[in-house]
Amino acid sequence: MKPDAIGPAGPEVPAAFDGAASAYDRLVAANPGYHRHLRCSARRMGLPAGGSGLRLLDAGCGTGASTAALAAVYPHAEIVALDASAEMLVRARRKSWPASVRFVHAPVESSTEGLGPFDGIFAAYLVRNLADPAAQLRAFLDLLNPGGVLGVHEYSVRDSTVARAMWNAVCSGVIIPAGFVTTGDATLFRYLRRSVLEFDGVGRFCRRLGEAGFVGVRTATMTGWQRNVVHTFVAERPAGTGRGHDGR
Repeated sequence: MKPDAIGPAGPEVPAAFDGAASAYDRLVAANPGYHRHLRCSARRMGLPAGGSGLRLLDAGCGTGASTAALAAVYPHAEIVALDASAEMLVRARRKSWPASVRFVHAPVESSTEGLGPFDGIFAAYLVRNLADPAAQLRAFLDLLNPGGVLGVHEYSVRDSTVARAMWNAVCSGVIIPAGFVTTGDATLFRYLRRSVLEFDGVGRFCRRLGEAGFVGVRTATMTGWQRNVVHTFVAERPAGTGRGHDGR
């Protein structure tokens, strides 16, 4: 696969993740704070403690790191975890999960209809991989119950010269070389670098959430080298704006 063969939402994206699935957990484990930051974003969604009675969607769950974060923070919630990469889901399903967690193999853009409604949606490292983020945000809004919460855990460096420099340095010195050594193909990791550089700045993405119909938009960043590189975006579906897809 050529370095520029991957584009947002093309079939190459899940195929590339399929190819990296066997090494993916080892790679993210080497990232300081990766799992802790996912749990931080899940907590920042501000859903009721424990999650009793809640129904949550983990959109783009990969090998289950984001699912584990949701399950740790909201252990009593029902969680539907969805991903387009079959091989990533193979790794996710091999792990130990409570009966309240269910995995679905499907692309988020075309297969969320009928799964809702949800009280919360968590999308970690997903939105910048989509061809039409605005349309997907509107679809997420429709999947939420009134007052439901969307949490987006995502890279965003466009607004900060320092953050862009840090991201380029980490990609050049660590992520791309480690990805190549571990998987034998750096395509996915070159795409990762490019997709982050091209994605919305924090301000633009917050406005995009508002344009999609969300309210109460707020954001916070992470610690360590990921400060101003990785962010949590939280937004809500307005209360009293209709019911979810199943009529609740």
